[in-house]
Amino acid sequence: MTTPRRGVTRGRVALVVVLIALFLFITSIRGVAGFYTDFLWFDSLGFASVWRTVLGTRVLLVVAFTLIFFVLMWINLAIADRLAPETRAPGPEEELIERYQEFVGGRRLLVRSGVSLLLGLIAGTGVSGQWENALFFFNRREFGIEDPQFGRDVGFYVFQLPFIGFLVSWFFAAVLIVTIVTAVAHYLNGGIRLQPEEGDRVTPQVKAHISLLIGILALIKAVGYWFDRFELTLSQRGFVDGASFTDIEAQLPALNLLVLISLFAFGLLVFNIWRRGFTWPILAVGLWALVAVVAGGIYPAFIQRFRVEPAESSREAPFIERNIEATRVAMGLDDVLIEPFEYEPVLSPAEVEASRETVDNVRLLDPGVVRDSFQRLEGVRSFYDFQDLDVSRYEIDGETVPVVLSARELDVGGLATRTWEATTIRNTHGYGLAVAPSNRVEPGGQPDFIVSGVPIDSESAQLSIDQPRIYFGEGLGGYAIIGAETDEVDFQTEDDIVQDFRYDGEAGVGIGSFLRRSAFALRFGDLNPLISSEMQSESRILMNRDVVDRVETVAPFLRLDADPYPAVIDGDVIWILDGYTITDRYPYAQEADRDQLSPGTGLTTDFNYIRNSVKVTVDAYDGSVLLYVIDESDPLIQAYRDIFPDLFADGPPSAELEAQFRYPEDLFRVQTNMWGRYRIERPGDFYVQTGAWDVAQDPGNQLGQRSTVTEFDEETGITRETDARIAPQYLQMTLPGRDSAEFVLFRPFSPFSEVGNRPQLTGFMTAGSDPGSYGELIVYEIVGGAAPDNPAQFASESATTPEISRVFSLLEGDGSEIVAGNLLLVPVENSLLYVRPIYLQAQGATPLPQLEQVIVGFEDRVVMRDTFDEALAAAVRDLAVVDETDLPDTDDADDPTAPPGDDDGSVDDPPETTEAPPTTSPDTTPPPAEGSVEELLQQAADAFAEAEEALRAGDLAEYQTLVQEAQRLVDQALAQSAPDPPPEPETTTTTEAVGTDA
Repeated sequence: MTTPRRGVTRGRVALVVVLIALFLFITSIRGVAGFYTDFLWFDSLGFASVWRTVLGTRVLLVVAFTLIFFVLMWINLAIADRLAPETRAPGPEEELIERYQEFVGGRRLLVRSGVSLLLGLIAGTGVSGQWENALFFFNRREFGIEDPQFGRDVGFYVFQLPFIGFLVSWFFAAVLIVTIVTAVAHYLNGGIRLQPEEGDRVTPQVKAHISLLIGILALIKAVGYWFDRFELTLSQRGFVDGASFTDIEAQLPALNLLVLISLFAFGLLVFNIWRRGFTWPILAVGLWALVAVVAGGIYPAFIQRFRVEPAESSREAPFIERNIEATRVAMGLDDVLIEPFEYEPVLSPAEVEASRETVDNVRLLDPGVVRDSFQRLEGVRSFYDFQDLDVSRYEIDGETVPVVLSARELDVGGLATRTWEATTIRNTHGYGLAVAPSNRVEPGGQPDFIVSGVPIDSESAQLSIDQPRIYFGEGLGGYAIIGAETDEVDFQTEDDIVQDFRYDGEAGVGIGSFLRRSAFALRFGDLNPLISSEMQSESRILMNRDVVDRVETVAPFLRLDADPYPAVIDGDVIWILDGYTITDRYPYAQEADRDQLSPGTGLTTDFNYIRNSVKVTVDAYDGSVLLYVIDESDPLIQAYRDIFPDLFADGPPSAELEAQFRYPEDLFRVQTNMWGRYRIERPGDFYVQTGAWDVAQDPGNQLGQRSTVTEFDEETGITRETDARIAPQYLQMTLPGRDSAEFVLFRPFSPFSEVGNRPQLTGFMTAGSDPGSYGELIVYEIVGGAAPDNPAQFASESATTPEISRVFSLLEGDGSEIVAGNLLLVPVENSLLYVRPIYLQAQGATPLPQLEQVIVGFEDRVVMRDTFDEALAAAVRDLAVVDETDLPDTDDADDPTAPPGDDDGSVDDPPETTEAPPTTSPDTTPPPAEGSVEELLQQAADAFAEAEEALRAGDLAEYQTLVQEAQRLVDQALAQSAPDPPPEPETTTTTEAVGTDA
């Protein structure tokens, strides 16, 4: 058996040591590189002061708390050395202590300082995460609202209490560690003996020292109990969040008692400095522990069980009232306007005409469905991608038009060549937008693009794009190099025409020097920026190109909405993001209901206060970031402006930019989720949820199927399936009682039910987005007779209507499938109109959905037609004819003498009378028509043809008049030809569900 040579073993050890050292060096130098490149990036955006403020605060906290701990530890270790006994009683620990003393020798100062510094760094490093609380503490603002229990301004709880609580906890932990380490030092110095053969276990001087330290702990604990009293306003013990009956009647007195007990314990421990025994410390600690367990735990639990629970509604009533008031303010629901909606099930042509702005702007393009159409029709090349479709509106030729739009972004995954040069230098950006009105489609059912193509083709001067290049967008990862030796690909058409481009904007960090290229190579772990011959002195690097990441890096205190959207502002493509300020420290306010927020939302943490304080813009070409404060009343954003004065824009946004602002969807989701419960004002009704609402169910995209989502309950750890709630919808509509159309967010409500059975609507909330009405929340409460069905119920019933289900059966098949779009609920005068676009698409990897049919309904009337105008006209006309003419039922559907009409009777059969039905004017009876039966029928056919033209023009009133005139002519022809039946008019008829109504 051979033994390994010692030289070989030492060589392996040396190699391991070298590798470890090399790893540590690379890791540390990459950290330095990241630190340096972060500064360069902030500086390139003009936000170096933000970087310095955050970094400076972090460093200051670490240094300050490290120094504080170092001094505390060093002084107490020095005292321990000074109190070391000159002679030590013999015992079994003597050998260990002698070895320690020999090791320390004359290096006591060095050991003391080293231990203090090491522990100080450990205790101080973690404090850097408190930078925001520290800055809040020193830049605190007042809310102007006092909490009802202690009379403190809300700002105390938001800005001061968190940092105070941290300080108390840190000092308690620090003194506790100092006490333990000091006790160990006394042991090593011989002042403490665990198994003495003679003498005391602890010398009197050590007893005094330890007593003082424990006394300081008791004093810190007293301060902590005092401030814990204010934390009760954030309690979650009761029926609602905030201090409850038990908190005020049991927990608060217990905390007051614990303050006194802690102060008393401090006095006993200080007194023990002179007594130098263990009786008083044990008595103090024991008394504190007993009171903490009994008064702080057992007594409140007793009160909760035997006083509160048997009469919870009455006991908690005043605290529920506090919670309702605070929650409404904290969630921005205190200024909600409540309007009655006198619901009427009927809808006349005149009412439709009066709501022409609403009817003409009904959204037929569902962004979630037609994204595939955008990709197929406007993607141009495989490396262009439409990440997300957004809903907005633009003033075009003096008229506000609702649109669906998306940016044509770069998708490097679709490139044929994916080398470093191809993905970083050659292909650097997307190109332009695709914009289509959301209220109309082309004859084939596809979006009618008004901005399209590569290069850009815009049909509207208001949507003219001077700088279409998209260097910053949604989902853009990695980095890009501009100003390289090789030109960039500007765009590539379907005809393989390639246009080159050289970037001339201000974006990017210069990497012309070897130092900077090395730093970025280390940061990204990529050697190419350092060695590539493409690098030039004017080369720059673009990073943080995803607009959400970019803003989160610039302003880490903001929580961002899940849906950034592009806008055309002064010929440039500008991304608009909504920034929220939140806190979970608002006294008595309820934790926000974050149920079913949008994927990717920044509202991922608990909060009980929220404001949409900031609108952020990111230029898609140069990446410049501007933060506009739009809610000056928010104390949180006021404090942030004091902390980062150079971060926010000095002036207000331009009128053109402000016109593109939208009320943010995530905020509206939270507010509507909360309103269903917090619309109740009386504590007694709130307790039993009398009159509570819930957001209406989402009908989903599958016809006739209930839409559900899977949720994880963090409290129980159980995954359950629950009803999906209908998403907020951006609509251009005239609100009830208003004179002109507005761009609003809309969400309907149903009665609250634990089992999800909510068949009726109770109301709806809107949020204004236009300048002048931005942020205005209005709740319309449905009053009157029977309430209408909720969207899910309407969708289920309409899908099972025989005429509609028959058409669905005909449409599906041969590789095609039906996709239902958003079910829209549109207020029209005092009625509610349901509109749902129906798309047909081929099954496969590259679907191209096209608008095939539109369902329109109200009350119990449901029709489906090729277009929205046709469906609306059919639904309104059928009900109006029955109501206005009171025609009797007939059974002559198969009679060849019957007038043109749908086979289900949507155009009523002619009455068996020679009297003509009334026309649209009740005061003027038209003269009887003259001519033979054939001439009368020809006139009727002409009237039907004119009605068809009026329908296509969207003139429902004229359409109704002409249809009634045609029916009158048919009736006269029938009267002249009796008993022989008249010939059938030369018009075509269609079914109720498909085609153009006659």
